[in-house]
Amino acid sequence: MTAGSDVLWRPTAEWTENCQFRGFAAWLRERGLATATDVVDYSALWRWSLADLDRFWRALAAWAGIGIATPTTVSAVPESMPGGSWFPGTTLNYAGVALSAARTGEALVVLAEDGTRTVLTWQELRRQVGALSAWLRERGVRHGDRVVAVLPNRAEAVIGVLAAASVGAVWSVVAPEFGSTAIVSRLRQLEPTVLLAMARYDHGGKRIDRSGVLAEVVAELPSLRDVVWVTPPACEVTTTAAVSAWSDVTAGDAEWVADELPFDHPLWVLFSSGTTGVPKGIVHGHGAVVLEHIKTLRLHNDLRPADRFLVVGTTSWVVWNMLVSGLLVGCTIVLLDGNPAHPDIGRAWRVAEAESVAVLGLGAAHVHAGMRADPSPVKGLDLSALRVVTVTGSPLSSDGYRWFYREVGEKWLASVSGGTDIAGIFLGGAPTEPVRLGRLQQPALGVAAAAWDDAGRPVLDTPGELVITRPMPSMPLYFWNDPDGSRYREAYFSQYPGVWRHGDLVEFAADSTSVVIGRSDSTLNRNGIRMGPADLYTVVESLPDVREALVVGVEEEGGYYLPLYVALHEGADRDPERVTKMVSTAIRTALSGRYVPDDVIVVSAIPHTRTGKKLEVPVKRLLQGLRLEDVVDPGAVDDMWALIEIRDIGRRRSDV
Repeated sequence: MTAGSDVLWRPTAEWTENCQFRGFAAWLRERGLATATDVVDYSALWRWSLADLDRFWRALAAWAGIGIATPTTVSAVPESMPGGSWFPGTTLNYAGVALSAARTGEALVVLAEDGTRTVLTWQELRRQVGALSAWLRERGVRHGDRVVAVLPNRAEAVIGVLAAASVGAVWSVVAPEFGSTAIVSRLRQLEPTVLLAMARYDHGGKRIDRSGVLAEVVAELPSLRDVVWVTPPACEVTTTAAVSAWSDVTAGDAEWVADELPFDHPLWVLFSSGTTGVPKGIVHGHGAVVLEHIKTLRLHNDLRPADRFLVVGTTSWVVWNMLVSGLLVGCTIVLLDGNPAHPDIGRAWRVAEAESVAVLGLGAAHVHAGMRADPSPVKGLDLSALRVVTVTGSPLSSDGYRWFYREVGEKWLASVSGGTDIAGIFLGGAPTEPVRLGRLQQPALGVAAAAWDDAGRPVLDTPGELVITRPMPSMPLYFWNDPDGSRYREAYFSQYPGVWRHGDLVEFAADSTSVVIGRSDSTLNRNGIRMGPADLYTVVESLPDVREALVVGVEEEGGYYLPLYVALHEGADRDPERVTKMVSTAIRTALSGRYVPDDVIVVSAIPHTRTGKKLEVPVKRLLQGLRLEDVVDPGAVDDMWALIEIRDIGRRRSDV
């Protein structure tokens, strides 16, 4: 970073020449699809991608080797949203693309907490997927039936999703650390036919038995015809379903076959984080995921067939689905089983070194935890094979950017913003553009992103609602159990008819870089001035005594209440007056008096979703008087006692 500049990294000429983005640009030019002016830089190609969506998505498919049967006389892109069909008449299968017979060598590397390393070759992966998919067909699983799982980040989960896709079934998986209520609230909606489950898993150095939880889950899923145990339960599980062992159903040598399916045939159901009541089931299609994930991984992550690809995340987080889609590119995917922060936060970085990982995906919370570690989790590591680190899940602070370039070095840090909703990204990941402090790079190709004010007018250099004004293929097919589409329209299209409102507050600059300030309904709005919580967190969490903080703004009759909750490091003085003075002084000095909270409240811990997002919206709604069960799914929270503590503090205030 040069003096007076906020640029932390610039791509070298060699980097630019070798990245896949430049290869795609050259391919377009060679085939006469784009001019030299159209591909002169990332911004130009982004504009080109939006000028004719039909041309862009057809070109991407052809470049990626995806056969398209949609006649050129028929638009491959719907005219408006929501609704419409993508690539009508085209058939394919996600598993068919992922398991291309031409691929050889290592497909999966699975690393257990105890250091055990298991490798599946492409040949063995195809064999096991073939065996499981043949078994599913024998058991009567048909197109559209639901195959669900309660599995950790292991090979069985990857084999499960590929086998389900192969036979045209709809897949959904829940991580095993979820409680029975959270698992049932998701899977019972789907009326599944088959359940794949593991009764024991390792996490944080402990062997955790979930036999009782899974017994409760099975009892609540009367639609099940088959249960397959990866590891058997330690207690009796009463069920009318047939019971099989994983080792038996994957033992055969049946030829692997992937059914050809319509482009928009449902592939999987992903569930929202569940922080606003019953989780909504978001359905994505085979073709959309194939195109969106190939675009994201190859063009916005620069992932290559010879690479090793590691993403830190559980099977319940959409980043796991993106990790599995590394198989679409033909690379080797690395599965990190157990707790990625055990025995310490450096585990993922050490794995990146040991496995020569080229592209590493982390949550912003993981990076922030690494910042607070002493010594640095990357100290002494040889990360020369690492080219790209992608960061998502929540906004990465400016200090997070500084730490990365100080400690990790001259790598491309691709901070991106997307979501479960689209199983992909909206913003960030421009490999030929500089990385600026605290800012996401330009929007992704084919993504017409903008910030709008409440009146639906585009704004620059001021916060606005993140909107997408043109269709994207991976916008959900529909929500589960939403036959008339009313919940879907209400979720994304109620504020600006015909335009996707994502629910994030974002600020764009003239160069199309952006800062995601947070969820719209968690943004602070004091005296008519919108403020992002991230600025406040940067100041407060840099204080030596503060481990973490959470702030919300609550509209009350006749006023606006702004409490700040702080969790302190062990051994810190918890005297309320001292903490309030320390925090308020720091905020007033670094920001301004308008950020100083009405109350500074010391709590034992800050609650998050299991993907690391602070629960600002549920806390706000609790303070507004809503019941706990109406604002949060307990299974989606990492520490329910922390949320209960905040709720009880709020109740005592309201009783005064």
